[in-house]
Amino acid sequence: MAVTAFQDLPLADRDHPWDGAAAEKRVREWAGATEEPNAKYRDAHVWYDADAKQNFTAYKLLVADVVDGRLRAVPRGVMAAGNVMQGGRGGVDLPGNDVDRVKSHLAKYYRKMGESAPWQD
Repeated sequence: MAVTAFQDLPLADRDHPWDGAAAEKRVREWAGATEEPNAKYRDAHVWYDADAKQNFTAYKLLVADVVDGRLRAVPRGVMAAGNVMQGGRGGVDLPGNDVDRVKSHLAKYYRKMGESAPWQD
């Protein structure tokens, strides 16, 4: 199990729409990850199962999309992941020892957006 390294991706505009399924498709194409995930694909997510990294289903908490040809963190995607970490949409099944690291990763994007993460309030 692994939390991805913080990439400090540039932010998309605050009002950029978030459609996780569509973003997933664009990220796969941009990363050249049509057959299986690769490092570029991994950079768009916050967490992945390192023991199954060859499977797309091993990647969770997508926060990025391809905007104008570049991978960017999407504020609404970050907020959606933050909501899931707070139990929204049924939560996410992660190893307990990864939860704080995932929250720390997401909190860096919240700070970049000029906000506090919901668990910091």
